[in-house]
Amino acid sequence: MRIAVGADHAGFSLKERIREHLESLGHQVADYGASTETTCDYPDLARLVAGAVSSGASERGVLVCGSGVGMSIAANKVAGVRAVLAVDEEEVRLSRAHNDANVLALGQRTTSAEAAAKLVDVFLAAPFDGGRHLRRIEKIRAMERPAHGQREEIKA
Repeated sequence: MRIAVGADHAGFSLKERIREHLESLGHQVADYGASTETTCDYPDLARLVAGAVSSGASERGVLVCGSGVGMSIAANKVAGVRAVLAVDEEEVRLSRAHNDANVLALGQRTTSAEAAAKLVDVFLAAPFDGGRHLRRIEKIRAMERPAHGQREEIKA
């Protein structure tokens, strides 16, 4: 599988371990950085990985920052990306089965390398169930296509 990975400075170490794990399993890994623990901005890395997934250059993405929260928020701004911050294997499995998540966000401060490897393995192996869930994914896709080039105004 083609997998894009990225992290900011706070997730660099865990991203490196995840990259090594993925490569050991034979996956093609595109590493979008960071390449050191020098301070950088997570939205920049999230955009690169999410863009690779959205364009089809990568089938899935894995992002790491300190908590995983910032990366998931930023990645979800890219059309076609359904990023999830999940902390246990069942959340990861359900995010794939029900939401067709294509980017996994993790927090280096909250997730060990061993736990991250298990979460990534579930993320890559779990299928999308389709069926009634596909209808919901189509509604999300429709939200990404505002009419006439304008952002859709949501009224409560």
